[in-house]
Amino acid sequence: MDSSPDQIEAEIPMFIRVYKDGRIEKLSGTNTVPAGIDPASGVQSKDVVIQPDTPLSVRLYKPQTTAAQKLPLLIYFHGGAFIIESAASPVYHNFLNLIAAESNAVVVSVDYRTAPEHPVPACFDDSREAIKWVAAHTAGNGPEAWINEFADLGNVYFAGDSAGGTIAHHMAIRVGSENPGGNGKVNLKGIALLHPYFWGEERVGSEADNPFCALIPDLWKLACPGTSGADDPWINPDKDPKVSGLGCSRVLVYVAELDILKDRGLQYKGILGKNGWTGDVEVIEDKGENHVYFLFNPSVESACTLRTRVCNFINNRA
Repeated sequence: MDSSPDQIEAEIPMFIRVYKDGRIEKLSGTNTVPAGIDPASGVQSKDVVIQPDTPLSVRLYKPQTTAAQKLPLLIYFHGGAFIIESAASPVYHNFLNLIAAESNAVVVSVDYRTAPEHPVPACFDDSREAIKWVAAHTAGNGPEAWINEFADLGNVYFAGDSAGGTIAHHMAIRVGSENPGGNGKVNLKGIALLHPYFWGEERVGSEADNPFCALIPDLWKLACPGTSGADDPWINPDKDPKVSGLGCSRVLVYVAELDILKDRGLQYKGILGKNGWTGDVEVIEDKGENHVYFLFNPSVESACTLRTRVCNFINNRA
């Protein structure tokens, strides 16, 4: 029997390698960049620790502005299958500099804990704590000056891509079913789900013919070892009895034609409708594009159009 410390227990290509001795090697999404001033847009960013014992931090983005009124506030949850990436990842830092500049909004990017070191629901718990921290600024005397001075907590949006879209969905349900802000109030106007990471036991649409579908349950079990499977409400909104409690009035969903997760995103509008949620849902499909392409190719026309649509959504423009 091979007792080498380099013996591999499990591996999911491009994501993670787990060794027999318990070591974990993340195969992508580990690069980071510091916060600072973006020379192209003038957007300023900084990292703030909001819960030292976890530790939980957020990266804040403040656009250049001379506006007298306060700005919309976007809370963003990064993707990475609940396993890789961070708020300091180069692709997310670049994307949110662009979003902050183009939407003229304050952005709070949540650096939640990732699996398998911190299995689901740690990411959801951290995200809830970040919302509570934001809500502590409602009266204008919270711990962070940028939010007190520039952010309009009566005009809040959640957004995320892939697993971050799943988190944004669940945080909106928490806003609708409880008061995650404690004594403060988060006035959630809408959520933008960009290629959300939803799944289920029964194959839908093009999933039946996609050989890569077998990877999704493996990823999910690694992220959530205690899961009941692919119909767990954490990953399948169609099995969530709380889905009708989505605490906002507007939803924007983006899917990509070549994305393995496309059909789940297309299905989301129907799930909300049949469960009695009465808000407005817009679903947009980018033809010829793959999963989260807009992070890696931000200058292509479809990525620029996506950002414009998200920014209009944040500013309540058609």
